[in-house]
Amino acid sequence: MIHAENLTKYYSDLCAVDQIGFEIQKGEIVGLLGPNGAGKSTILRMLTGYLRPTSGDITVKDYSIDEDQLEIKKLMGYLPESAPLYHDMLAYDYLNYVADIREIEKGNKGQRIGELADLCGINEVMHQPISELSKGYKQRVGLAHAMMNDPEILILDEPTSGLDPNQIREIRDIIRRIGKEKTVILSTHILSEAEATCDRAVIINQGRIVADSSMKSLKQSARGEAVIELCLKNASFGDAEAALKPINGIRRIENIDSQDGEIKVKIICGSSDDLREAVYERIKQTNWILLGLYQETQTLENIFRELTKEN
Repeated sequence: MIHAENLTKYYSDLCAVDQIGFEIQKGEIVGLLGPNGAGKSTILRMLTGYLRPTSGDITVKDYSIDEDQLEIKKLMGYLPESAPLYHDMLAYDYLNYVADIREIEKGNKGQRIGELADLCGINEVMHQPISELSKGYKQRVGLAHAMMNDPEILILDEPTSGLDPNQIREIRDIIRRIGKEKTVILSTHILSEAEATCDRAVIINQGRIVADSSMKSLKQSARGEAVIELCLKNASFGDAEAALKPINGIRRIENIDSQDGEIKVKIICGSSDDLREAVYERIKQTNWILLGLYQETQTLENIFRELTKEN
């Protein structure tokens, strides 16, 4: 549905986006992840036609961003990080105004506003001034604005920025419901948000794509090495190292802590293979008491940190 090729954007001498390419299929919820300044917002603004690329091409369906910008905009709803609301208007009046701009037929306008109020959970604030709404409700009104023309593609720039945990959860639920019918692209640096909401992650660092995969595949491919933590009683670190190091797949063993007859060690494995059973079988052959055995799981946060290091 969306195809970007060799997409590049310069601000004077600063290269914000550097020859990136990707495809987004219909019905996907794609998270654009990256640290602040990575180029996420610039990419979204180019996708929506708000910014022109320095070079490269964007096509949406059969439309080119250079030749059919208006047609592409008709397919999209866009919510920037700060929702562009008129704070002196009532929420209902504002959405009614947006419906007029979007040329929603008069006979369908009330029904459409009602549908969006239900979807975005803003029925109770429809007759309050936007200036008096919490940031969470302002984001919801902005989301209703972005969806007024029932777009095929919804683009959200940091949709939960500045919200409290309850508001974040509510916005996530709304995005997931929307994602059942539409293509959704959202940018964020909140990793738990992407993990809970998105089907796929595109990780950006310094204007380049450093990873593009489903959440599950991203974790599996980036795992590299597994880490097992052990807590043992009646064992010294030297004895533990001598007994466990010969197990095939173990790269090294580190001493975390030793006190009161207990030791804690970290076992670094050379692959993502699960070696817990082999470690347990070796411990069974000794007189040590096993107090704890835990394999660290690779989280999106670990992967993100590795992929976005400065070097």
